Amino acid sequence: MFGAQTDKASLLAEVIQHVKELKRQTSEIREEACPLPTEADELTVDASSDEDGRLLVRASLCCDDRPDLLPDLIRALKALRLRALKAEITTLGGRVKNVLVVTEDDSIACDGDQQDEDGGMQAPMSPQHAVASIQEALRAVMERTSSSSGAEDSGGSASGGLKRQRTTSLSAILENRSI
Repeated sequence: MFGAQTDKASLLAEVIQHVKELKRQTSEIREEACPLPTEADELTVDASSDEDGRLLVRASLCCDDRPDLLPDLIRALKALRLRALKAEITTLGGRVKNVLVVTEDDSIACDGDQQDEDGGMQAPMSPQHAVASIQEALRAVMERTSSSSGAEDSGGSASGGLKRQRTTSLSAILENRSI
């Protein structure tokens, strides 16, 4: 009887893993089919692993565009010790959609023995912890987007920030491994 329970448990685990993979694939297909920003704020975060077992997290957020959105995203990901492998950014009519694929920053692990703030060794992030942490950080960035849309615009611009001067290119940011 114990063997039957183990078989059922392993079958259930396989089914759950397969459903998660299908969910991730449908999310990717949906993103490819509709890469434009939506009118509603949206945030989705999915975790998976590459063939080497490395944690990959795909985060998609859609919100109002603002001049300091990218620096805020970079700071949020850097604070979680993540780096971007891929970033797709689409803007339309004052809205922006950011699709990011991130992983743990290898340079932290390669710099020798890294310790956390308490002096202990830093363990790799579990997929569940990664998803929850990234959702929390990106939601905070999005909330700053909506709450600061008029408060920080002291320039008196009536356009709502639809046009702005570019100060740093995304490729320069990614080349410097800021995130």
